[in-house]
Amino acid sequence: MKTQTQCVKNNLGLVCITHSEDVRYKTTTRKNLLSLDESAQKEKLRTIYTENIARLKKAIEFCLANDINLYRMTSALFPFSDEKMGAEILEDFTDDLSDIGTNALAKGLRLVLHPDQFVVLSSDSENVIANSVKILKMHAKTMDLLKQPRSEWAAMNIHGGKSGRIDKLVSEIGKLPEEIRSRITFENDEYAYSSAEILEVCRRANVPMVFDAHHHICRENLENYNDPSVEATFWAARETWKKPENQMVHISNGREKFGDRAHSDLIFTMPEVFRFAPWIEVEAKHKELAIAKLQTEWLQK
Repeated sequence: MKTQTQCVKNNLGLVCITHSEDVRYKTTTRKNLLSLDESAQKEKLRTIYTENIARLKKAIEFCLANDINLYRMTSALFPFSDEKMGAEILEDFTDDLSDIGTNALAKGLRLVLHPDQFVVLSSDSENVIANSVKILKMHAKTMDLLKQPRSEWAAMNIHGGKSGRIDKLVSEIGKLPEEIRSRITFENDEYAYSSAEILEVCRRANVPMVFDAHHHICRENLENYNDPSVEATFWAARETWKKPENQMVHISNGREKFGDRAHSDLIFTMPEVFRFAPWIEVEAKHKELAIAKLQTEWLQK
């Protein structure tokens, strides 16, 4: 057992939207957008960006009002901003995004991202890898516009992707441009990359590991969160963070039973070692209700 003291504060994180209608975002499909002429496409994207910026501002206000100090932004915040048209439109909102991000930093609210499943740096296909980097550049640009630091504080967290390709994954991480590499983190999953495998990737590539306790127990078929391997992996992951106080972890519970991969509405059980976790993203279906439950039941112990 490590000799560290328990965190003075466990910062709980909201993932993307609220269970209520308070924080919801607009989007569009590629098929829908391409059915319009160029002028209408621009108008549609401008409207979506305007509305989503307003919703992002509201999300930050919601977090600050509810003692939530970590917010995972949706990966669909600015759809198609990885394309020339969208990128040019987004530049028009530079001042708005700067104000929002600067305010978040000043208030101590941490903003992070989890790019979608299309990001696969370990793919056999160079086209898939190129597209993955393109998507990551889009998210890095969003972080830059929000004036977020190029550091692990503004984490852009992804999965390992195609299994059995640790060497390839480490190699591709090393090629990433600075605005991505300085922020990128990796988490373990239930199928492709175990905790031990993603820990190896993070150690070799010198990037932080986000330890997902539920993915770990599902992958290893464990009976509870206090299995010795949970604690051991938590502390090992901490050592991959440049600043231990920035370490981020994920928590969710099984929906029907402990080892169910589907997420439950609320959080009923936590790893004891997470009392040493400074930042905890709560991946439960009922979002802010799950956080409120933890705030009143778990944090008070």
